[in-house]
Amino acid sequence: MRHCLPSVGTLLLATLLLSGCTLLPEREPPPPPVTSAEFQARIDRLEGAVTASCVTGQQARLDQQLQRQQALSADVREVGSLLRQLRGEVAQLGRPDDQPEATRECRDSQTRLDNKEILGRSEWIGLPGVGTYLKARIDSGAATSSLSATEITRFERDGENWVRFKLGLNEADSVVDSVRDEWIEAPVERRVRIIQASGEESRPVISLLMTLGPLRETVQFTLNDRTHLDHPVLLGRRFLMDITVIDVAEQYLHERPEFPGGRPAEEAGADEATDRDEEEAEE
Repeated sequence: MRHCLPSVGTLLLATLLLSGCTLLPEREPPPPPVTSAEFQARIDRLEGAVTASCVTGQQARLDQQLQRQQALSADVREVGSLLRQLRGEVAQLGRPDDQPEATRECRDSQTRLDNKEILGRSEWIGLPGVGTYLKARIDSGAATSSLSATEITRFERDGENWVRFKLGLNEADSVVDSVRDEWIEAPVERRVRIIQASGEESRPVISLLMTLGPLRETVQFTLNDRTHLDHPVLLGRRFLMDITVIDVAEQYLHERPEFPGGRPAEEAGADEATDRDEEEAEE
């Protein structure tokens, strides 16, 4: 009797069935369930990242808005100053001119020489971007002009170096009162190294629009505390060169500019007399 032997295919199939799942790849165990504390920590991190992104964007928009507002305020002050000057010129044209031509030429020559403005040893200046007038000492021995400043703080805006400061003033200084404690911001043009007996220091230099009589120039000022000095502003020869001549025997040859909130120009005489009294006392 013939025995029926299983075929090779039958044996292979039986082997596969016996091995079962051993031929299938092993599955990775499922991750452990997230606990409530871990879930809350992830939510907190997500909320923190979203909040930081919103705050950064909002601060940048606020900085840009503040910069535009300051520029607009400076333009408004400048327009107001031009309007007041225009009204004065119109009023002058309406007055009868009973002065002889020689007298008028002599008067004009008192403040002009070879197309240069004559300045006294002290003068009034205006800062339209800040909105105030200040006393300035004229000093051809100094290279760069200087503005009295306190609480000078460096910061960065749009990748550039800026400073924030307040005007360094004494109670006796003549100024528009509303700007005494006002913060002023400006980009740093450069820094200068000052060598003194007490050592060296680095001071920031900024540019501000300045008026002095008929002169209207953008002037570079170093920022440093001048509250121990008589004048909050010093005008150096970088500004004076080629446009002015100094008469050290005179003071305040040019009228004090007017700004909203400040006192009229005709009342400047009392403040100017203070300088004369101090000089007489020193003599």
